[in-house]
Amino acid sequence: MLKKLLIANRGEIALRVIRTAKEMGIKTVAIYSTADKYSLHVYFADEAVCIGPPDPDKSYLNIPNIISAAEITNADAIHPGYGFLSENAYFSSMCNKHGIKFIGANPNHMIQMGNKITAKKTMVKAGINCIPGFKCLVGSSYKEVEKISEKIGFPIIIKSVFGGGGKGIRSVFEKKFLKNSWEEARKESLSCFGKQDIYIEKLILNPRHIEIQIMGDSYGNICHLSERDCSIQRKNQKILEESPSPFLTSYLRKKICKQAKKAAEFIHYEGVGTIEFLVDKNKNFYFMEMNPRIQVEHPITEEITGIDLIQQQISIAYGEKITKKNFYPKMYSIECRINAEESNKNFLSSPGKITQVHIPGGKGVRVDTHIYSGYNVPHYYDSMIAKLITTEISREKAICKMSRSLEEFVIEGIHTTIPFQKKLIKNNDFQKGDYNTNFIKNNIF
Repeated sequence: MLKKLLIANRGEIALRVIRTAKEMGIKTVAIYSTADKYSLHVYFADEAVCIGPPDPDKSYLNIPNIISAAEITNADAIHPGYGFLSENAYFSSMCNKHGIKFIGANPNHMIQMGNKITAKKTMVKAGINCIPGFKCLVGSSYKEVEKISEKIGFPIIIKSVFGGGGKGIRSVFEKKFLKNSWEEARKESLSCFGKQDIYIEKLILNPRHIEIQIMGDSYGNICHLSERDCSIQRKNQKILEESPSPFLTSYLRKKICKQAKKAAEFIHYEGVGTIEFLVDKNKNFYFMEMNPRIQVEHPITEEITGIDLIQQQISIAYGEKITKKNFYPKMYSIECRINAEESNKNFLSSPGKITQVHIPGGKGVRVDTHIYSGYNVPHYYDSMIAKLITTEISREKAICKMSRSLEEFVIEGIHTTIPFQKKLIKNNDFQKGDYNTNFIKNNIF
């Protein structure tokens, strides 16, 4: 069994993995850049290794340095968290090559699902509902893009084949905007993912973004842990998530979960992952993508199920069978992402020194964070500094608990999105569950 685990990540997710590992009796190794020398994951790991300067390419994305850190500390396994190298098939392969267990999906699943083109073609073969009009445009000229777009019919959406985190995406409502959108999407894709490959499909107007948590073991057992509604977004970046979705009926929930499980069974998926769907106003749902890793928003699933998903990842990686059955929620959980951003100034990044922190508490309140009074938020990485999760027996009570907790959450010295989340949680339409992916865009807070 696993004796020592290296966490190839930073911030709250690194600390989150360290906590579960310690509870399982596993020694932990943190890696850090020079900018993260005083981060909590460094303090609480059993060992820590500096792997480079602040630039992610020279530290958290530096595969040789990370493998070396694992070898010099005699780590048996590496947990990649989310982001960075969590969906990098080459990194997973290199871990295996050096005799280090990779806690996550196998390289084949990463390649199969990480490439949006391959993923959609696979899902079509599996009989999963996919968005109509899908067309890959690798190396295509603008004239070809124009011709295909007109055939599909506007509005359309242009996406990077290797996209993620809301990057390399452009919605096009009229032909006159097509060329600029195509060029911008390719440019952003090249900048973020190193490739310009894009695809086009029909744009589903004002959809809900629903994702299904799934788990699979090496014995062919697959189960789902119901859904998360991730429709509250800004520029394709999630801001608030909840489970269960106030939009899904019991019938639709069972139907969409059944398709997610079918998709995972078709590819013989092993590990913890998420199947994501778009659901239109008529409750038609379409496969969007699969994330073969742990998600930022996994805590709300943990809170309503009582299952530690990090523990499940580790156990599955070491050959344990899944004993859990398909799950349908009886509790309600909401997660607000707290970012170091100034919402009144177009969510401008707000790095700097935190002078004071007060973390909310009480029954049903969970805070996943790596910040503390005196901590310096670096500008090199993602702006998320905390996740506030509230859980109750009804959605209304979970909302009330979230409102109270946001009032208690104090972070001074920098700007955060707490004031924005306070307004959002009190919005009448949100409280009625009447929202979609354009909710933030169409409302003034």
